Amino acid sequence: MIKLQIIGNLGKDCIVKEINGKNVINFSVAHTERFKDAQGNQKERTTWVECAYWTDRTAIAPYLVKGMMVYAEGSPEADPYTNKEGQAAATLRMRVQNIQLLGGNKDNQGASTGNVTNTGYSNTPVVKTEPVQSSAPVDDLPF
Repeated sequence: MIKLQIIGNLGKDCIVKEINGKNVINFSVAHTERFKDAQGNQKERTTWVECAYWTDRTAIAPYLVKGMMVYAEGSPEADPYTNKEGQAAATLRMRVQNIQLLGGNKDNQGASTGNVTNTGYSNTPVVKTEPVQSSAPVDDLPF
């Protein structure tokens, strides 16, 4: 199994859908890396990960809002395509298995996010699930 872990901010509010009687929470996470190029100029590179969280526990959805910092882990998938300029590109997708809220959103920096499931060690909400065995083929991910 290949495992992807990302810490970043949500780019927009999540979307909850029901597909074939199962719930999926879709959201996108951005991680920005800052570095210096060979000439010493400060550069930024943002990587977006489109996430699908198949779960019956949709209580976390109200907390997955634009700007919220999250930790998510799961199975990655790359989807190649040709962009508007005719260049090869890819979309990075992840089937989320674990998610943890890390902090406030843009409007409420550093504020407590409330408890969805408490680990007993802190007030940080954590939702852990067993990997979902979906009957839907991987190509039918709802992105």
